[in-house]
Amino acid sequence: MAVKQVRACKSCSHITEEDSCPLCGAQTSREFQGYLVVVDHEKSAIARQMGIDVNGKYALRVR
Repeated sequence: MAVKQVRACKSCSHITEEDSCPLCGAQTSREFQGYLVVVDHEKSAIARQMGIDVNGKYALRVR
């Protein structure tokens, strides 16, 4: 069984195992730093500041 690498979208920072982002369709990268889990994007000040409008895992910095 092969283990998939976790990747982050270069555009919206969404963390996924896919080669392209399921949210925006942009290319993903294996090089990212830190991550944030957004449970309620409507009440989260950090999600608002980062421009996140969907709950999920997000990278803090993507290369």
